[in-house]
Amino acid sequence: MAVYELLSPKIHSNLRLDSLKEKTPHFTQIVTSEFAAAAACCPIMFTKEPDTGNFFAGVVLSLKPDEPELKSLEERGGFNPLSLLCRGFYISEEHIVIDRDNSRFNGNDGELLFTESLQPADCLRQIQNALGKFHFGVEATTRFINELVELQLIEPIEMSLSFDNGERLTLQGLFTVSLDALRDIDDVTALKMFRSGHLELAYLVAASLKQFPVLAHLRNQRLMLSH
Repeated sequence: MAVYELLSPKIHSNLRLDSLKEKTPHFTQIVTSEFAAAAACCPIMFTKEPDTGNFFAGVVLSLKPDEPELKSLEERGGFNPLSLLCRGFYISEEHIVIDRDNSRFNGNDGELLFTESLQPADCLRQIQNALGKFHFGVEATTRFINELVELQLIEPIEMSLSFDNGERLTLQGLFTVSLDALRDIDDVTALKMFRSGHLELAYLVAASLKQFPVLAHLRNQRLMLSH
C-alpha cells in the first residue's frame, strides 16, 4: 500500500535510493519527447487507463509480465524511460511527493537523496529534472493522443508470437496508429499535423511495430539458453 509523504530535507536527510531493488516493468508509460529514442529500440503502443478509459502511450520492454527487459540499457542506446527514472516520486502542485512504500527507498543501501548540507544530491537532481520533463511531456502527449482520437487514427492490434519451446503469446489491449487512416487524411489536416510535429510522431509509433520481431527473437534465444 502506498505511503505518500512530502519530500523534506529535514525529514528525509537519511533516505537512500536503492536502484538494485528495482524491477523493470514489461510496459511503461512514455511521453512524446521520448518517441524518437524509443522507436529505435522498442515498440511504442497505446493502451487504456483502466479507471478512465483514456489512452496513454507506453513502451514494451518485455513480452510478458514479471519477465526482465529483453534489451539492456546499453542495447537500447541509453534510452531509459522518464517514468522509470521517476518511480516513487510525484509532483503535487509545486512539491515533490514520495511513496515511502516503493522498493527504491531503503535506509541502509543506495545513494543518499540529500547532501550533509541538506541540498539535493546528484541522484535527486536527476530525478527532479526527469520529473519536470515527464510532467510537461504528459500534457504534450495528451494533446497528441486527443488529435489521433479525433481523427480516428488509432486502431486496436492483436499481436500473436510463437516460440521454439511451443509457447504462444497473445498481446491484447494494445493500440497503434493506422497507416491506412493516416494516408487518407486531407491535405489541410496533414499540413497541420506536420507543423505541430504530430505527423512525425504518428509515423514513429507505426514504424516501431517492427521492433516486435526483434524482441520475440531475443526472448526465444533466452528461452533456449534456459533449457
